[in-house]
Amino acid sequence: MAMKTYTGEIAAGSSKGSGGVMTAAVLYGREDLRIERVGIPQLGEGEILMRVQVALTCGTDLKVWRQGSHPRMIQPPAIFGHELAGVVEEVGPGVSSEIRAGMRVVPSNSAPCDACLYCRKDQPNLCDDLLFNNGAYAEYARIPARIVKKNLLEIPENVSFRDAAMAEPLACVLRGIHETQIRPGDTAVVVGCGPIGLKFVRALSAREIRVIALGKRKSQIDLAERLGAYAAFDVSSMESPVTMVRDLTEGGRGADAVIEAVGSAATWQWAMQMVRKGGRVNLFGGCPQGSQVQFDPALLHYSEVTIKATFHHTPRFIREALDTIARGDVRSSDFVTGEIPLAELPRAFQDMKNGHSDLKTAVNPWA
Repeated sequence: MAMKTYTGEIAAGSSKGSGGVMTAAVLYGREDLRIERVGIPQLGEGEILMRVQVALTCGTDLKVWRQGSHPRMIQPPAIFGHELAGVVEEVGPGVSSEIRAGMRVVPSNSAPCDACLYCRKDQPNLCDDLLFNNGAYAEYARIPARIVKKNLLEIPENVSFRDAAMAEPLACVLRGIHETQIRPGDTAVVVGCGPIGLKFVRALSAREIRVIALGKRKSQIDLAERLGAYAAFDVSSMESPVTMVRDLTEGGRGADAVIEAVGSAATWQWAMQMVRKGGRVNLFGGCPQGSQVQFDPALLHYSEVTIKATFHHTPRFIREALDTIARGDVRSSDFVTGEIPLAELPRAFQDMKNGHSDLKTAVNPWA
């Protein structure tokens, strides 16, 4: 059974009155994002309508924008975006009485079926019927019934909308740390200092893990150090990042764990060469389709290196992420470095493509 998408269809009607319309960013194809007036979504059984207070840009949205679609997440034309937080505007039939209009909420961008083989094996991120939702870059977003039931969380009073909107990407990071079995006292390398890599730096350093961060921009290196990295390096002019990392580990043996958060064949190879015998590598950054990566199989057999690839999140880690944010362990102010109105979103994606953008940008649909 193929994974389902529940994208923000361009509605003709409105659950807020006949002919109601809203402003939204609609993805039509490759690098074709348009700001339009569209119908406010109508609600079905178990669904809610959310007034979006903030949506955040991310690398996944940039990737989808550049390729024009995503086989698992969105097929155009559809309202775009998946990191958001807001207020319940309207409740559809059959929604639990615990969910009420005016409630501050953060929805996940997906929910598993809880019935397929993978869900029964406690691998709901691999669910055969994993339901994805888009529609964050709009004034209102419809949240499908399954997400309302399984992955819609109330935002604690001490948490801002902007902080809460980071729950989804942080959940992916926390699950990556858990799956890689990184423990206090370990030395871990984070390859890549984009928003995801920097979240790894912050979350790992908060757990008393010695973090070595590798990036390509001085601003990212400086931020990695502020977020707790033991050492951070710009590899753009470095002859041998592998040698440099190994020299910083006990006896030059390599790191206990390496998180690859870039998604290129070269950095996947680095990761394999930076880890010690018996260590663990998480190939978190997905390479482009068709990529080929070469490495010495002796690393697996004689050195007992464990390779992991962590995809997506689960309901457990969505909740852990919001708890982490509520404790103040991760703050949006460390990652969200710009704010724009919805009308400027197409330009923002062009800036992201050209490497001139903020780390993450908060989009205000009502500005």
